[in-house]
Formats: sequence, structure tokens, C-alpha cells
Amino acid sequence: MFWSAALAADSTPRPTTLDDAQKSATNAAGWVEENWSTWLGIGLRIALILIIAFVLRSVVRRAITKLIERMNRTAQAVDGTALGGLLVNVERRRQRSAAIGSVLRSVASFLIMGTAALMILSALEINLAPLLASAGVAGVAIGFGARNLVTDFLSGVFMILEDQYGVGDTIDAGVASGEVIEVGLRVTKLRGDNGEIWYVRNGEVKRIGNLSQGWATAGVDVQVGAEEDLDQVRSVITQVGVDMAKEEPWNERLWEPIEVLGLDAVYLDSMIVRVSARTMPGKSVGVERELRWRIKKALDEAGIQLIGRPVEPDLQTDAPADPTATAAAPSALSNPDSPQSAAASPITPSAGSSATPSATVPPPTSK
Repeated sequence: MFWSAALAADSTPRPTTLDDAQKSATNAAGWVEENWSTWLGIGLRIALILIIAFVLRSVVRRAITKLIERMNRTAQAVDGTALGGLLVNVERRRQRSAAIGSVLRSVASFLIMGTAALMILSALEINLAPLLASAGVAGVAIGFGARNLVTDFLSGVFMILEDQYGVGDTIDAGVASGEVIEVGLRVTKLRGDNGEIWYVRNGEVKRIGNLSQGWATAGVDVQVGAEEDLDQVRSVITQVGVDMAKEEPWNERLWEPIEVLGLDAVYLDSMIVRVSARTMPGKSVGVERELRWRIKKALDEAGIQLIGRPVEPDLQTDAPADPTATAAAPSALSNPDSPQSAAASPITPSAGSSATPSATVPPPTSK
């Protein structure tokens, strides 16, 4: 009770005189008068930093957006032409440019606003050394904890910037293969041959085989009889290639004249003629099917007969089957005069032996 009363007495406000209040107000006004210029300078500096940061960020983002729109307009201008098919399609360019634009805008905003924040803290005379050290430690910890995510992100950025593949390309990524339907910074989506969708992490891709860039080769094997005239076969196939190159849409898909390379193999009753053509990437399978169709019809009209593929060498049976291959090995028991057969024969009973069993002797009785 005593301590409570003492504390209550100490906490009660003491009356201040008019001179004390006047002195406190004079000191506060003098302190404000001495420091207002410093505060005003710091405020103006912070305002100027923010204005410059926002203006610079807006200008950079607008420049990036205009660059992306220009890339899309260029892709739309060549879409539907042979050059457009050689380069990239509109959807691929759109997704690639959108991803690149998103990355560039994010990086620009992070750098500009981060630099502005550090300059504002420096203007407030805050020591940045502990803050930077803590940020470095936190960055290292996050890097170790999410290293797979960071690896996927960086791999996706470089894949997009280097244009390794895009939407519509047929690629072999090692872990999966198929047509690219979406390219992201972390995951790439592929559609397989059977319609399945593969989600491939960009950091897991060690190699990329792009089957839709550059050019492709269509190869067809024509197997005819050994008695056919090779010059006539070559003439018929060459005329097929000339006629096919004049028609739509094969005149755009065939980039070079169809070439008869010559004999690929010679057998006793047949010959294989190799036909090749350089085509637009991703169109080789369709060209091969159309070429087989036309060659078959042209050879039938010319009276040249196609024959089937001969039996593979490892499946041929030149020697007749041995009828004794499944017979059992000879045995000594098959000969009745052999010692082994006599030893295995049952013993016959003698004539004087009796077949009746002997009487059982009763056990002796004790006296």
C-alpha cells in the first residue's frame, strides 16, 4: 500500500509555471527553425527521386511495349508466306515476345524502384550496411532453398531469348518429345504423338533437338524387280517430281527438285531405288506420302511392277530341317541283349519255391 501511494504521488502532474511553458515553446520553435531547412531539403530530395524513378520506369516500360508490338507486326506481315513458314508463326512470335516483354519489364521495374528505394534510405541518413548484409544472407538462403525454381526460371529465360524453340515446333527434349503448345519461363508444354501433354521443367532439359527449324529431308525407297530398266525407272520418277513441284501446295513445301540418288540396295530378284527431296521443316512426312502415291501410279502406268521387300537375312532358312533333330539320343536299355538291360529286368521265381507264407512263431511264455 505504501509503494502504491508513493507511485501515485509521483505520477500526478506537477503544475508548471508560465515561464517554464514559455521557455519550452521558445526551445521548440528554435529547434524547428534550425532544422526546417534540412527537413525541406530531404523531402524535396525524396520527392525528386520518386518522380524521376516513376517517369523513368514509365518510359522504359513503354519502350519495351512498343518494341514487342513491332516484333508482332513484323511476324504478322510475313505470316502465310514461305518466308513466314521458314521463320516462325504468329502464335510462336506472340508468346515469345510476350514472355520477353514480361521479363524485361519486371527486370526494369525491379532495378529502377530498387535503386530509388536505396537512394531514399541514403537521403534519410540510414546506414545501409546492415540492410545490405541482411539482404545478401536472405538471398543466399532463398537461392539454396529454391535452387530448382531459380534454375528453371533462368533456363526458360535463356531458351526464350535464344529462340531455341517456340509454339508449333516439334522438338525432342530428351525426357519427352512432341509439338510445343506453350512456352513458359518455368515449364514447357508438349503434345505427344498420341495426344498426351507433357509438362517439362526447363531446368531438366539438357539437350534440345528442334525438328522444325532449317529444312527437312523426305526419303522414299522404291523397290522394283531386278529385270526392270533402270533408265526408265529414273525417267518416270524424275517426271513425277517435276509434275509434283508445279502443283499446290507442294510447290512451297518442296524447296529443291526431287532427286533420284541411285540404287540403295541390289538383291537377286529386286532393286531398291532411293529418292530424296529437301522440304519445308515439319512437312517431310506429308511429302513422303504424296510422293509414294504418285510414284506408285506412275510406275503402274509405265508397266513397271513394284515388289515386296525381301526376307531379312537373319530370318532366311537355306538348309532343310533335320528330321532327327528332335529324336532322343540312343540308350543302352533299348537293346535287350545288353548287360544294362539284363540288370534292369525283374528276377523270375524258381520252380521249387513255395508261394505260401511261413507260419508265425508265437512268443515264448514266461513260467
